[in-house]
Amino acid sequence: METPLIEFRDITKRFGTLTVLDKVNLQIYEGQVTTIIGLSGTGKSVLLKHIIGLLKPDEGEILFRGKPLSSMTRTEMMSRFAEMSYMFQDNALFDSMTVYENIALPLVETTNLGRAEIDGRVRARMEQTALLEAANKYPSEISGGMQKRVALARALVTDPKIVLFDEPTTGQDPVRKNIILGMVAEYQRKFGFTAILVSHAIPDVYYISNRILALYGKKIVFQGTPEELDELDHPFKDEVIDSLEGLQEELTGFYSRRQFKVRYGAELKRRNSEGSFAVIYFTLDPIRSALGLAHEAVQVVIRCIGRYIEKHFGIMGGFSTRQDMNHFITLLPYSDLGEAEAILKDFSADFQQHGANDIRSDAASEIPGGECFEVVIRGGIAEGRTGDDISRTVEAASGSSREIARLECGQKA
Repeated sequence: METPLIEFRDITKRFGTLTVLDKVNLQIYEGQVTTIIGLSGTGKSVLLKHIIGLLKPDEGEILFRGKPLSSMTRTEMMSRFAEMSYMFQDNALFDSMTVYENIALPLVETTNLGRAEIDGRVRARMEQTALLEAANKYPSEISGGMQKRVALARALVTDPKIVLFDEPTTGQDPVRKNIILGMVAEYQRKFGFTAILVSHAIPDVYYISNRILALYGKKIVFQGTPEELDELDHPFKDEVIDSLEGLQEELTGFYSRRQFKVRYGAELKRRNSEGSFAVIYFTLDPIRSALGLAHEAVQVVIRCIGRYIEKHFGIMGGFSTRQDMNHFITLLPYSDLGEAEAILKDFSADFQQHGANDIRSDAASEIPGGECFEVVIRGGIAEGRTGDDISRTVEAASGSSREIARLECGQKA
């Protein structure tokens, strides 16, 4: 069995007479995105501070790569801390410093590197996060999305193996939430660090997380994949998830994955054993942006796709969910393959003809300068029968995916 990168064994933390964590057990694995969820004020940030070493437990043991922290030497502890970085909830950028200076700060303050090596590292991270053109600007002169990229570049400039994010989407609108989570997912894949998030942004975090840890009643009551969380039978699901997860996702208006399953199950009960249904699997190809605004562009396009899917498939009784950041599933409970093909053809023609203008209109307010970018959407269809495992039908639809629309949006730089 794989040794956890970080493990809590019966961790208890008290502040005076108040117990915040009570015999908490958890495992976090290397190279994954792990998200800690729970209601506000339940100890998520306290748990995170134990991981980074800002707090020590009153009882229990924390292990790092299988070794108890209590048995580590000072040198080993310093080496452990050097592997970690922290991205603050509010970015914590210094207004009096340029983008370049903000990113360079950890190297200037915590290393003995020379000016040339610091410059090389900073510029490498700025290039990787599409910030070179903003090097000499101040935080107040750049967009909120770019500020998040600056904070992330600063967190990554020391080449950490572990990055902790404390409520990175708090106070953000649906578009910004998705932009921030998209950045975390993309750079985690690019740089290979272990990401640990504290969040109550449900279901948004499901799209990027390998593992979910559920904190409830001062304990971890669940740890596993987002799919396994759907099957959890525990008061946490009713009291926490239902209170945080709306019936529909804010950005697209689609059902959350859990509510999609509930709706699908309800539809099946009304069907006879010979009924057919169709699944359409949509994919938005990665968007490339010369000015580094791809994350912003993706969210504008996703919102527009949601409207067009609802326009064409909702009227036919279809309902949709978002599988992850760039993939969407629509179920037509009373249609067969032929009817679904016809609707998809209408969707494609309409989106091809009018989508660019709609995206361009949205982009005018969301993307500085109305930058030009290309949009490619793929779609696949499969037919299922009542009683079939819907996951197999979804897989078949995904396997039949083909390009259905290609647009150029925004304005030439």
